Amino acid sequence: MNLLALNPMILFAALPGNIAQGIIWGIMAIGVYMTFRLLRFSDLTVDGSFATGGAVAVMLIINGVPSPLAMLAAFGAGLLAGLITGLLHTVFGIPDILSGILTQIALYSINLRIMFGRANQAVSVDKYFLVVSLRNITKSLLIGAVIVLVLICILYWFFGTEKGSSIRATGCNPEMSMAQGININSTKVLTLALSNGLVALAGALLAQYQGFSDVNMGRGAIVIGLAAVIIGEVLGEALFGKRLNFFGRLLFVALGGVIYYIVVGLVLWLKMPSNDLKLFTAIIVAVFLAVPYLRAKSRNSYAKAAKKGAKK
Repeated sequence: MNLLALNPMILFAALPGNIAQGIIWGIMAIGVYMTFRLLRFSDLTVDGSFATGGAVAVMLIINGVPSPLAMLAAFGAGLLAGLITGLLHTVFGIPDILSGILTQIALYSINLRIMFGRANQAVSVDKYFLVVSLRNITKSLLIGAVIVLVLICILYWFFGTEKGSSIRATGCNPEMSMAQGININSTKVLTLALSNGLVALAGALLAQYQGFSDVNMGRGAIVIGLAAVIIGEVLGEALFGKRLNFFGRLLFVALGGVIYYIVVGLVLWLKMPSNDLKLFTAIIVAVFLAVPYLRAKSRNSYAKAAKKGAKK
């Protein structure tokens, strides 16, 4: 690969689009953060609910429903998907990973039915009003940023309420939460519903942004979401440490999605094979997951060495 042949202007020209797409995936990452970090629940429903959000939004828009209402309907569809996963886990005792997989598999067929048997469905900004669009990246950036900030403010308020605090307590210590009278099954179902609602909302935004929905548009979404969560957490803790509050954590999770897509844009600019993007994503997640562990391990080793030196 000849680095001298690369044009930096192409990279900078693609940067606004990468940021806009990263903001959308940042909303999805916040949904993943709710289950992965707050609830300690490995939810694989998101690959299906992401595509469900896109399918519901696009089909409603082309049938005359205003795009904001279509996005609300997509959010509702995501709520229902998360509710099903929660009930499979809490009522029928199916393990968290398997319950998510079962819902994800079912959603593939449901998404095909939503789009009347088509694998994909186009929606043109020339014919319909879309909240975001690849044709107007500046508008998409502004609207996406506003949506993210509004969602973070709402979630920050919600998780400060009694119900929101019970969700965080359930994830930290389920046994102690039960001893305090918290119905951990209801909190799990609520969190899964809200999480997949946000994921479906992100899918609705992405479908509008790229101009079509696809039954496979959520494939690998959980990996991208985890990458954004890990990148955001590591970056936030590196900059602010223990001073980072819950609002900041949500903000950095969304920022993690932006950073991820900037890195993806850089990889494509370097003319690396696009088929290796999933491999590259897995490596990013592995590295950022390992960094906090290795850092803590090195601190412990230094502390032990210091104690031994003090005894001598």
